[in-house]
Amino acid sequence: MATEIMAAGKRGFGMGPRDEKLVPYASQRVAYWYFVIAMALFMVQMFIGLWLAISYAFTIPQGIVDVLPFGLTRAMHTNLLVLWMLLGFMGGAYYLVPEEARREIYSVKLAYIQLVAFVAVGVTALVGFAFGWTQGRPILEIPTPLDFVVVAGALLFLFNVGMTVIKGKKTAVLGMLTGGLVFLALLYVFGMPFYRNLTIDWFYWWWVVHFWVEGAWELVTAAILAFVLIKITGVNRRVVEKYLYIEAALFMFTGIAGIGHHYYWIGAPRFWLWIGGIFSAAEVLPIIAMVIDSFLTQRHSGGAITHKVVWLFAAGTAVGHLVGAGIFGFAHTLPQINYWTHGSQITVSHGHLAFFGAYALLNMAMFWYAVPRLRGISSFRGITARWGFWVMCFSMLGMGLAMSVAGILQTYIERVMGQGFMTAQAQMQFWFKITLFFGVFLIVGVGMTFWNMLTARQAPE
Repeated sequence: MATEIMAAGKRGFGMGPRDEKLVPYASQRVAYWYFVIAMALFMVQMFIGLWLAISYAFTIPQGIVDVLPFGLTRAMHTNLLVLWMLLGFMGGAYYLVPEEARREIYSVKLAYIQLVAFVAVGVTALVGFAFGWTQGRPILEIPTPLDFVVVAGALLFLFNVGMTVIKGKKTAVLGMLTGGLVFLALLYVFGMPFYRNLTIDWFYWWWVVHFWVEGAWELVTAAILAFVLIKITGVNRRVVEKYLYIEAALFMFTGIAGIGHHYYWIGAPRFWLWIGGIFSAAEVLPIIAMVIDSFLTQRHSGGAITHKVVWLFAAGTAVGHLVGAGIFGFAHTLPQINYWTHGSQITVSHGHLAFFGAYALLNMAMFWYAVPRLRGISSFRGITARWGFWVMCFSMLGMGLAMSVAGILQTYIERVMGQGFMTAQAQMQFWFKITLFFGVFLIVGVGMTFWNMLTARQAPE
């Protein structure tokens, strides 16, 4: 498989002939395969998500449930989320690092080997879930033997990027990106051991999940977004880097202590109620800074945006981050509120809006900047992409609001009135039918966007 992909890459299969003005370094072309596979996995993840919505919206015959139990499809849905986003980040890194470092990637062969390793782990894990081969911990379900393959792949990635950075030019964007990648790889190790004490096990489980999402991934996001903004606005690099440092400092300051809101009810000491409450409230500050940064960067550019579709997705990342992670996160992480809402559909609503707004749109912004260039296209008509953007964003917002209403009903019926799960489930079904409705349109919007990206033709300049 690795040989076939490498050979295809050399032939330019799926890509146009390299235009050195668009793609200055030949090794950047490896990113194309990361992007395309990430898109395919995202589509699969969404279709599995539709099935999960159907499971909530309708009473499914037991025979079907036995074949596709909720625990199996949920594990597939969440693990596909992590896999496609990681592949998107890695592809983004392999595209931007050569341009920032002003040299070719240290080893293209290692980049392809790493891609094959991660895809193989993903496929093996999904098949293994169907046969009960799982650790059982949400999001970190993949079995321990596969964990070691993930670590090996991550080390290959760090080595490849690190050697490129060491031998090339040093920039703030590269420093931020490398720091985020190192942080990401190290934290995964804490989720590998099994701890007999359940409180300790959950304590370190959150080191992976929370510090990835609100630590390492935020640094990677800031670096990729800074790179994209520099390229499409033409603004002075120092202006973007100034905001980059501020955002990163705020993210790390609030994100590290903000882990406390996950420790409220797992048996941890009571002081986490104060730490989690205060710093969870402050976590919205760097997100607001990101939104301001994006629009100030556009103002500093002093001219027209050169890639309006890319700008739409980049600005959408900032706003979506604020809505999903900031507003919806703040709304239920204060301990006085979270006491009632934790583990409900309100949490699910926040998760969908935050991952989509912060990371899905960020990946798609990078896709839209890089993929047309890798295909040899310098200018294209983005009407379908713009329609796709608005369809997917409003669909995700509709899903988030519907799941929030379902969560409020669930919280009141189960935790205030003391009724059973099935009583709450009956009242939630209508809102999951609405979620299912918007989920269909989400797939349509994302599909429109990817189709336009992969089939766009050169348009007059």
